[in-house]
Amino acid sequence: MNEHHVLPDQGAGVFCRSECESHPGLTTSVTAKWALAGGLVPCPQCSPLSGESDLWASELVDEVESQPIRRWKDHHLRTRGLSPTRVRSWFQHHHGLTFHGYARSRRLTQLMTRLKAGPTDGRSWLSEDPDGGPTPEATGTAKGDVIVLSRLETPLGPMVAGATDDGICLLEFADRRMLESQLKRLTQRLAASFVRGAHRHINLLSEQLAAYFTGQLTVFEIPLVLEGTPIQRRVWEALLQVPYGSTTSYGALSELLGDVDPGAVRKANGDNRLAILVPCHRVIQADGSLAGYGGGLERKQQLLDLERGA
Repeated sequence: MNEHHVLPDQGAGVFCRSECESHPGLTTSVTAKWALAGGLVPCPQCSPLSGESDLWASELVDEVESQPIRRWKDHHLRTRGLSPTRVRSWFQHHHGLTFHGYARSRRLTQLMTRLKAGPTDGRSWLSEDPDGGPTPEATGTAKGDVIVLSRLETPLGPMVAGATDDGICLLEFADRRMLESQLKRLTQRLAASFVRGAHRHINLLSEQLAAYFTGQLTVFEIPLVLEGTPIQRRVWEALLQVPYGSTTSYGALSELLGDVDPGAVRKANGDNRLAILVPCHRVIQADGSLAGYGGGLERKQQLLDLERGA
């Protein structure tokens, strides 16, 4: 897996090959996965994601970079004579993430960049339309609630946080596959548009996450927006009662709730858009093994180890 270099303060917003002459003096080595999740973009001069001896990979990267908002599907690869399996394996081997993961990261970065200009309707902007679809004014969301989005750095990788004046409504790992879906659902549930910037709830969240990751905080004290179906809210509220340093199972949560079957509990767990804050990572299998986690099983194990003092 290749490592790339970024400016020490990441101020340039790019990551490069180590030998890149366009940005000399780069000292911090990162994988492409972390660079992309953190909002950096590939250097247009040295093209760190391209394949030096794989022309098809270079052409594919060039196409993504020319239109980073595009939503790529496997059939788009097949129409170019490329096997989705081969493309997936190549990107994982060379850069530690799948091609679709790379494309999702570039779409998110484009969204966050455009949000600097003002509120944007997430449902239209994350659609298939490269131009972003109708404006917030056309969809009626510009005058409604606003969700402030911001990236947060954590020891387990960059995260995206969202807040309204009522509290934190989103905290997801930036490379999570479902992040785009969560953004769309938020705009639907809250009838809100996105804007990028600072917010008092996100400032507080950043402080509390830092304390959490250093073992100094065991209970978050920050208002949360648990917007979802009645069953989802019941499951999420039950998760908030699972103590720091302990675990539970889908079956145990189902019994606690009484009339919610384990399958519905598992689905609500997967739909949780407040990672760490609503501690779905504390739900494991009845036999003690780890179950699925949107941020990846490695992160889930690291969170459990942290809370156990390991």
